[in-house]
Amino acid sequence: MVQINYYPVWKEKMKTTSMIIVLWACMTFFTGCAALVAGTAAGVGVYTYVSGELKRSYPESFDKIYAVCTDTLEDLKINIEEKESDGISATINAKRADGTPVWVKVFMITPKITEVSVRSGVVGVWDKKVSELIHASIAQRLP
Repeated sequence: MVQINYYPVWKEKMKTTSMIIVLWACMTFFTGCAALVAGTAAGVGVYTYVSGELKRSYPESFDKIYAVCTDTLEDLKINIEEKESDGISATINAKRADGTPVWVKVFMITPKITEVSVRSGVVGVWDKKVSELIHASIAQRLP
């Protein structure tokens, strides 16, 4: 009596495909940090607008960006009420002439990349145009 093996070929292909996917996922997980840094560097100059905050990363040091932010607010006649900085992150609370609040947060991502987050307006009534104006003024001051 001859025994015929009915083991389907597709099961073997499925095992191989599953193994490739698992290996690819592991490789992506373990090399993700380098990809994140490369992605951050590539994302410099791109705006993100979430929950009233307009964020952008600049290819400059924290100290330079922080100084440019304060100068920009003063030039735009936005009254700075409070500044806090610890050398890695900073918060600037200010008010426009009409009393609308403006918050600027500066955060060092790397020694040469700094993120600036601008929020203008009150909760639920964010003024994206003012935030864009502040970012455009910051970008204009940089080489």
